[in-house]
Amino acid sequence: MEDCCDFIQWLGVDMSMQILMCLDNPTDLVRVSAVSTAWRHFVIMNGLSKQLCIRMFPEVSSIAHVVELHDRIEPLQIRYETPMDWPCLERENRVYALLARGFTSFVRKDCLLEAIVASSTDNYPQESIHNTLEPGDRVDQRASYWSSEGAVDPSVPETLVYKLTANLCVITEIHIHPFQAYFQFGFPIYSAKAVRFRLGHLKPAYEFGNDTKNKPSPALRFINENVVWTYTSPSFPMAHESCLQTFKLPEPALCIGGYMQIELLGRVQKQEMDEKYYICVCHVQVVGRPLSPAFDVDIIDPRGKCTLKYYPDADYCCSPVKSEGEASSSPSRFRSFTASIRGWEQMILNTLLGGGVVVGNDDDSDDDDAVGIV
Repeated sequence: MEDCCDFIQWLGVDMSMQILMCLDNPTDLVRVSAVSTAWRHFVIMNGLSKQLCIRMFPEVSSIAHVVELHDRIEPLQIRYETPMDWPCLERENRVYALLARGFTSFVRKDCLLEAIVASSTDNYPQESIHNTLEPGDRVDQRASYWSSEGAVDPSVPETLVYKLTANLCVITEIHIHPFQAYFQFGFPIYSAKAVRFRLGHLKPAYEFGNDTKNKPSPALRFINENVVWTYTSPSFPMAHESCLQTFKLPEPALCIGGYMQIELLGRVQKQEMDEKYYICVCHVQVVGRPLSPAFDVDIIDPRGKCTLKYYPDADYCCSPVKSEGEASSSPSRFRSFTASIRGWEQMILNTLLGGGVVVGNDDDSDDDDAVGIV
């Protein structure tokens, strides 16, 4: 044993970092930390858990501070330790390790909380954007859909803005159902030519008023002036069909801030009675993974820098029990887990990361193409 050598000490910091940065599984980093005190110290001092999160989602680099709160009633003022304080480094390592685990194992859910505003509405509130939260095209024997205003130019776009269920969400796909006017001659379908999606956050110290639903025009101006879009998807062609159409993002996208915009690009259907083009949508779903209630963010400056808040006492599980109608998926950006954490490995994980979070098992969640509709 006296002839054995610790490769981290033998290779030095730079080469050891190059080797350990090849790990793309948060569980592997936990195992590395469990090898010895020296290895754990190396992982924490060099922020490997944070680096892993940034490789998964570059948006994580906008996190300026990490705080751990044991009560939902937040203190009036949060104090930050010196970045090199050992307790601060330990906390950051623990929180980022749990965040990385949350990124890689999740049940897919509908992440829409509420509809905020549409760029235009033909008959408000009968044809409001709020109708798009309903799963069908009829409610109480009446048509349920959002309709844009008519336009002579078919290239005029429209936008729909929604609030997600959490300020920190991993989004994988969006479902949109164009509306078919079953009460008009020929049963026309008012789809768009293409769609594009944006994710973002409000600028600091702003929030929507309670009268947003009744005053869409001021809300739209507010969105244009005070929402920063940090992610833009490619454009997807929309089929001229009355069905729930799936638009899967090229890679899972991390939304920090909890706002999503759907851009409806181009019009297809002209209404016979006024010879104008319209876009109508009866239902929208956003499929992904909300990381609340264990994680939340506060935007602290207009550039998008934020504070990551972790609630260790929250009733949260990185891999909750699947409810009926849900299916799980793993992001294509990184490999699926090759082995689950069981027995002593689970004990090590709980010891190193704290007992506030239960890390689940995803062995029965291998179907990447399952549709996560609730």
